[in-house]
Order: sequence, then structure tokens, then C-alpha cells
Amino acid sequence: MFNKILTADEAVAGVEDGMTIMVGGFLGTGSPEVLMDALVRKGVKHLTVIGNDGGLAEGQPAGEFAGKTPRGIGKLLENHMVDHVIMSHVGVNPRLNEQFADGSLKYTLVPQGTLAEKIRAAAYGLGGVLTPVGLGTPMETELDELGRKKEVMVIDGKKYLFERPLHADYSFIRATMADKFGNYMCSKATRNFNLVMAGAADHTVIAAEKLVEVGSVDPDIWQVAGVLVESIVEGEPKWQI
Repeated sequence: MFNKILTADEAVAGVEDGMTIMVGGFLGTGSPEVLMDALVRKGVKHLTVIGNDGGLAEGQPAGEFAGKTPRGIGKLLENHMVDHVIMSHVGVNPRLNEQFADGSLKYTLVPQGTLAEKIRAAAYGLGGVLTPVGLGTPMETELDELGRKKEVMVIDGKKYLFERPLHADYSFIRATMADKFGNYMCSKATRNFNLVMAGAADHTVIAAEKLVEVGSVDPDIWQVAGVLVESIVEGEPKWQI
């Protein structure tokens, strides 16, 4: 069996300035922290980042659960590595609006369900998604997040907005447990975008909290097949949020 196990630095070695990456997580929950740390060490710039949100800045959320460091995509924003974010909301991490205000960052908002389905379409080779979300709004006529023209289609007398797939150079995913082939599962709230992003990029990398031998656990626990995974990194910290 081909060895997919790499260090975090090896797994991000192919990321170059200007690339588009996807990052799993929801407000820092389920983000692949060891991979974000490796990207910071690599120091790539001008990234386009696809994710649910901008992660967390240092000290968020408030109180006893405040992080001593940024979480998830927040680490990339803290180090000014991102030019464009494609997300479902940007209202939590203050770095997003600070960088938007100073002109160093562009963001494009996509409804959360539409964002997930556009990513899923890319993962499974679909031509796009038909959705009623956005009808009667500027979403009908404005270009999409990659500058592509929108289309309205009528099927069985009902109007739908045609949304094209959303693909990336790399998808970075956090797994609660994986085997050495790359079959993996995500526990509870860490599932979020970590399931749909597998296969939606040229390279899919997972950071696993626990790594087991192939065949050592009941295969029914796996939520995503390892055939979609190119590289596996061990040592993801225990879920903190």
C-alpha cells in the first residue's frame, strides 16, 4: 500500500503563493491546526481561502475558553497570508474586517448551504448545483466568487439559480480518527466542512487526532473513503472547542 503519511511541513510543501485552499472547521471547531501552523511556517502569501468563516483570533471566544493563539483560518489572517476569502459569514474574527477596511483583503459571501453544495459538486464531479436560494436578489445577476456568470434555469415550472462547482488546489481537513489508507471520521461538531471538502481539491490532506492500522476498527465508522485522501498527517491536537 502506498504510504500516505507525511509530516505537516511535507504535506504543505507544494502550496505556493496565490493558490486556492479549502480549510475545514466552524469558528475554530474542527480546524486542522497542525496544517495551519505548517502553512504559517512556510510563509506563503496571496492565498484564496475557502471555508465556513475566518476562524478565531487570539482570545476568542471570551472567558475561560479563550484561545491563547488564533484558531484555524485565523492563523493565516493573523499573518497576512490571505488576499481573498470565500465564506458563509465574516462577522466574528475582527481581522477580517480590519484587513477588508485597509484594502488588503477581499471577501465573497456565499450562503452556507450553497457553499457546502458547490464544494460537494466539485468533489464528486458534478456540473453544478440548482438552488432557489438567491432568487430575487442581486445573486441572480452578479458574478460568482470566481467571476463566473450566473444562470437562472426553469425546471418543471420552477426557477432555480445554477451555481457552479467550487474547486481548490488543496483541501486541508481535520479528522478525529483515520486509518493509514486515509479512511476517516469526524466526531460531533467537527464534522462540519471536513466531510464535504474531501476530493474537492487537487490535493486532499487530513490531519488526524488518532491514526490506526487499516482493518483494525469496524469499517462502518468511516464517514469518508480514503480513496479521496492523498496525504495524512499525525498529531492533530485533541478537539479544544
